Amino acid sequence: MKLHELRPNEGSRKNRKRVGRGPGGTDKTAGRGHKGQKARSGAGKGSFFEGGRSTLISRLPKRGFNNVGTTYELVKLSQLAELEGDTFDRAALELAGLVRRKNRPVKLLASGEVTRAVTVHVDAASAAAVKAIEAAGGKVVLPEAQTEDAQKAE
Repeated sequence: MKLHELRPNEGSRKNRKRVGRGPGGTDKTAGRGHKGQKARSGAGKGSFFEGGRSTLISRLPKRGFNNVGTTYELVKLSQLAELEGDTFDRAALELAGLVRRKNRPVKLLASGEVTRAVTVHVDAASAAAVKAIEAAGGKVVLPEAQTEDAQKAE
């Protein structure tokens, strides 16, 4: 026996059923019956459809607190330490690839260490991050509204 003489066993391989391709058994309606919603392409009502009544999820009571908070673009101190320069604003962070989404505010987190004095202009910062940067001789510049809130809290 040679390689080109190999054949699969008789009956072990079967052609795929090609529906809706002319006479020969599964032509015309292609096994979908006549008309109606289930005969159409993209047919179906979805797995949560309950015959037109309110769905289960809308009938169940809603409890608790659903906090839809602000999603920040996060920048860590360890990432700032790797960058060159001493002043970082949103444009510099975007250029460095640390901030990707333009519609989200930037928040500075205290993960890692910074050893040199840097000035960072961000929308929000954790208290530990502000303390770490000020300990290294730098400063964190926040928007006016946040600095006023921080002064009221003190």
